[in-house]
Amino acid sequence: MKKIRKTNQKEKKLTLLGIIILIITATTTCTFLFLSSPKLEIEKSTLTFSYNEEIILPKYRAYAMNKDISNKVKIKSEVKKHKVGKYFVTYQIKTPTANLKKLVLVKIIDPKKPVITLKGEKEVFLCPNTTYQEDGFQAIDEYDGNITKKVRTKTEEDKIVYQVEDSSHNKTEVERKIYHEDKTPPTITLKGQNKIYLSINSTYQEPGYVVEDNCDKNINVDVSGEVNTKKLGSYTITYSATDSSNNNATITRTIEVINKPQNEKGTIYLTFDDGPSNTVTPKILNILKEKGIPATFFVINHDDSLNNLIKREYQEGHTVALHSYTHTYSIVYQSIDSYFNDLNQIRDKVYKITGEYSNIIRFPGGSSNTVSKRFNKGIMSNLVNEVNNKGFHYFDWNIDCGDGAGIKDANKIYNNVTTGLSPNRENVVLMHDFENNYGTLNALSEIIDYGIKEGYQFKKITMDTMEVHHRPNN
Repeated sequence: MKKIRKTNQKEKKLTLLGIIILIITATTTCTFLFLSSPKLEIEKSTLTFSYNEEIILPKYRAYAMNKDISNKVKIKSEVKKHKVGKYFVTYQIKTPTANLKKLVLVKIIDPKKPVITLKGEKEVFLCPNTTYQEDGFQAIDEYDGNITKKVRTKTEEDKIVYQVEDSSHNKTEVERKIYHEDKTPPTITLKGQNKIYLSINSTYQEPGYVVEDNCDKNINVDVSGEVNTKKLGSYTITYSATDSSNNNATITRTIEVINKPQNEKGTIYLTFDDGPSNTVTPKILNILKEKGIPATFFVINHDDSLNNLIKREYQEGHTVALHSYTHTYSIVYQSIDSYFNDLNQIRDKVYKITGEYSNIIRFPGGSSNTVSKRFNKGIMSNLVNEVNNKGFHYFDWNIDCGDGAGIKDANKIYNNVTTGLSPNRENVVLMHDFENNYGTLNALSEIIDYGIKEGYQFKKITMDTMEVHHRPNN
């Protein structure tokens, strides 16, 4: 038993000795590792990125005595990727015997050129002996922003050169070509209408024209063609203008010489003012269609949602005539020009809807109105002549159903019309198809039935219809 006990003590001594040797060995190795100079290798020493581009730093490796100590490396970066410039990234490793640093240069650059945008045309045609007036330009750089103030221009014989350089010395150059050549023809605008109707044996008076040119002040216009008002037919007047650069413009006017309208006795012309309307016009059209009766609609401007009703009037064979665009007396009768501006607006609208210009008109309030005195004394006496000179035919009325004065009773409207009819003249009946005018709507069928029963014929107003006029009171 004593022998065994000695053996165990010996083994314990040997084990303890082994542990001590192991600790000494490990400590020595670690000491040698950190006493030796570390090595630091970096994949690249210089990097270049566009601004706002993702910065990817180079790979690196640190070691000592063939042992990887990369995890001991500290990296410090001052790079601002959104700002152009040069920056350094520091790689550092410290050991008990060394403090090793390496720098990587990072360049943030702006590689994009600025953009110059020219206002106006890139190819400009100027009149001879004139100087180009700058239309403007703008220079935008993605990095610097608006650098228009940095643009420099250089004028050469046939072009203007625009140059700009951004803060990174990126340069852009564009050109605007300049041609001293007149390629624009004159503009001829006819006074009056492009199509004029004249009664046979009347006198044609040339309304005239206005000619303009972009380069030449004085342009001669050659007017050719003849009008024989003693012979029925269609005549063409041609207006031709040529500028000094031989640019030519031509426009024509048509003159229709027609028989003087005859009084068609025993005829009823149903006319409706101030429409169209959603509530009344469609139902009036239904009645006219059912009975096969043509009529005349003197329209005013309404919301474009009602354009389909004007188109329906035209497509169903009625006359779409002109009343007013605004139907506001203070505007319409402010002056001669104001009246025609208003008239031409409604004329253009009707043309866009029907594809046909109308020359049949009715004055707001009729030619005998006195309200126009408030705005322009004597204007109606002048307008009745002016509209005829411009090729329009105007119509008043000789029977008033009374709905414009506020009569809403269908029986009264019926009586006003039927008692006013005469078989010895043409009967132009004034009615209205404005919103909610149910009195006229409810009387219409019976008025038509009465007219048919009494032997009257119903017609729509045309350019061949004899005009019915009031006496102007202003």
